[in-house]
Amino acid sequence: MPQATPDKLDRQRSTDAAINGPPSVSAVYFGSLGQTEPISRVFGLDRGQCIDRYYVERFLNAHAEDIRGRVLEVAENTYTRQFGGDRVTQSDVLHLTGTRQSTIVADLTRGDGLATGAFDCIILTQTLQHIYDSRAAMQTIERILAPGGTLLVSVPGISQISRYDMQRWGDYWRFTSLALRRLLEEAFAPQQVEVQAFGNVLLATAFLQGLVVEDLPHDALGFNDPDYELIVCARASKSETPS
Repeated sequence: MPQATPDKLDRQRSTDAAINGPPSVSAVYFGSLGQTEPISRVFGLDRGQCIDRYYVERFLNAHAEDIRGRVLEVAENTYTRQFGGDRVTQSDVLHLTGTRQSTIVADLTRGDGLATGAFDCIILTQTLQHIYDSRAAMQTIERILAPGGTLLVSVPGISQISRYDMQRWGDYWRFTSLALRRLLEEAFAPQQVEVQAFGNVLLATAFLQGLVVEDLPHDALGFNDPDYELIVCARASKSETPS
């Protein structure tokens, strides 16, 4: 008699759960996740495509037309180059302490050295959680955007701590879609703010374990459960004329 594989057992358990409801207490099968050490401590960077970055890149691709003119990105200009193409006339990289890639060394919470109305687009992915005074940073961002300019921002919802960042400048916050909307609407007109969250319980569990897109069934990536916001993305635009 052939042995049942783990995949077949998992499918059978899923079928049984759909028919009979959830398993009884202590009857849950954890498989390779039944340990206190995660599969990866670096968000799956050592395995494949990170789950949060899958949604960041999908979001940026949907708003690629906003990435134009003079563009500011934090730490590196990977997304400026990937999604901006020949619409970008100048690419700037901001860093708090300076790197070989940075063209601007500045603190967003203070805004020193950042000219008012200088940028047509600001790409701020997975950064606000490392800024304690996120309100001050958002006020600076709105100020340095040109009239009609656009902020494309993403923040973590459900996430492990980034140890690398924690040891350098801090890892302070996790956001809900409501928190990000409130933060943006303090700096931008509410009608100019669009917020979108992505996630479900399977994705959240997988992400905390350091699993990656390649580990997941494809249909899991397209299902959003509003109670499990893995990542929150938003577009905010600055009015063409002062209010």
